Amino acid sequence: MSKLFSNENKAAFTNPLSMDNPVTVQVLGICSALAVTSQLKPAIVMGLSVTVITAFSNVIISLLRKTIPNRIRIIVQLVVVAALVTIVSQLLKAYVYDVSVQLSVYVGLIITNCILMGRLEAFAMQNGPWPSFLDGIGNGLGYAAILVIVGFVRELLGFGTLLGYNVIPQFLYDAGYKNNGMMVMPAMSLIIVGCVIWAHRSINKEKK
Repeated sequence: MSKLFSNENKAAFTNPLSMDNPVTVQVLGICSALAVTSQLKPAIVMGLSVTVITAFSNVIISLLRKTIPNRIRIIVQLVVVAALVTIVSQLLKAYVYDVSVQLSVYVGLIITNCILMGRLEAFAMQNGPWPSFLDGIGNGLGYAAILVIVGFVRELLGFGTLLGYNVIPQFLYDAGYKNNGMMVMPAMSLIIVGCVIWAHRSINKEKK
């Protein structure tokens, strides 16, 4: 039991959530922040989808790593990720169809997400299944956290809602408050991500 929760395994899970966040530190997965964060719900679903796919693809590649010929390892990784993406896509269509329509082709594009391929190549190919699983969960949640922050700000300021529910009181609108239409444009997501990266690096500068 102590080996399962050793310092190395804890670091594999916690580092991507803070010091080594894949978005704010490695600047990976930015395309999703531009495409699916105009509202909070699709941002959450995309983040959870990537987390599940990253975790299980890490485990599968870790189990197969000693049997995969080096010259075709990227092809094998892509096949594993593509299979998991297809499964997740079908589950989304079956249980949250409205969100799957909002996400559109971006679920399929998870296959090309740099975070997934980066963790498979840099971690899963060199480590066992359990550390690889923790690494996948940590990186997926670290990525999801940024999407949720961006989606929260854009939906709140752009639509005055959160998860589709009105949260800004009507008296503010009566007093002259207006939703910021700029927030729903892709350019604003990039600006918000830039602000999050700046804040993260400023906070963690001394720790590093």
